Amino acid sequence: MRHLAYFSLLSVAVLAFACGKVETAKQVVTRGETIPVKVIPLSQGTFSSSIAASGTFSTNDETTLSFKVGGIVSQIQVQEGDAVKKGQVIATLDLTEVQAGLNQAKLAYEKVLRDHERAGRLYRDSVATLEQFQNSKTALDIAAQQLKTAEFNLSYSEIRATQNGFVLRKFVNPGQLVASGTPILQINGASQGNWVLKASVNDRNWALVAVGDRATILPSDSDSLPGKVVRKSQAADPVTGAYWAEISPEQTKGLSLASGMFGRALIYPSQQTEGWEIPYEALLDAQGSEGHVFVAEDGQTAKKIQVRLGKISPNTIQVLSGLENYSMLIVSGSAYLTDGSTIQIMK
Repeated sequence: MRHLAYFSLLSVAVLAFACGKVETAKQVVTRGETIPVKVIPLSQGTFSSSIAASGTFSTNDETTLSFKVGGIVSQIQVQEGDAVKKGQVIATLDLTEVQAGLNQAKLAYEKVLRDHERAGRLYRDSVATLEQFQNSKTALDIAAQQLKTAEFNLSYSEIRATQNGFVLRKFVNPGQLVASGTPILQINGASQGNWVLKASVNDRNWALVAVGDRATILPSDSDSLPGKVVRKSQAADPVTGAYWAEISPEQTKGLSLASGMFGRALIYPSQQTEGWEIPYEALLDAQGSEGHVFVAEDGQTAKKIQVRLGKISPNTIQVLSGLENYSMLIVSGSAYLTDGSTIQIMK
């Protein structure tokens, strides 16, 4: 009796398992079966999406200062981070050699001036020729220009701040021998508030950005700021291969910024892009800027086509090309479809 009861329970379990398999099998779509799908109409339009970019803050007037002539550095009167005022002397050379050159030029000019005056008297007395008198005048002009050059070199044996701002970098120390044009100090005009965010963008987004486009700047430690694009690069960075756009904030008063500080921005291109916006779930096999979707070409058959993609958002994706000749997009049931599948459009 006990064996009979066990056999009955086992039979019921096997039967229940078999029924379950049959029910599950009914959910699998077989080849050639009509597949129910949902579709939406396709209509081409224009859209513009914000472009996210990041970069660093700087001023367009960052300047590297040098001495006009070479020599030994006598004094560096500022340190990195110091504030400077326009016209302030911030570095000087040892003037021994430069001053000696100026003195030589003065002595040479005085001698040539005496020679010219003597030649003039001799010419008026018909002792010297006109050519000799003209040559003395030429020598005097040359000596005058040499004196002017020496005075100019003396004036540029010291470095003065070209604007109100801050010292960004100091490249040398007193006592160093430097050549003409060697970088000594780098300053900017930060105190004038002319900050810009130099943000990197890829080549596709670079083509969409135009000077004058609105933007929102997101400094790392401040509230968002309205701004606009004031300039963009015309060549790729040779190191990173990226392009950049300069974004100027409309208001910088009260901001705590430093050169090289990181910042982010959202750029709103005024240029409109033509295409379609489709639900994200309709997209299949996306890779890079390419993907696939199914369309209901004749209302009875599914067709798989390749499309070129634009911006992706959590719910929709922009399609830039590939849907020109189609009117209905399949948005539900795509997982069971293959190219040429028979479909039934569900209401």
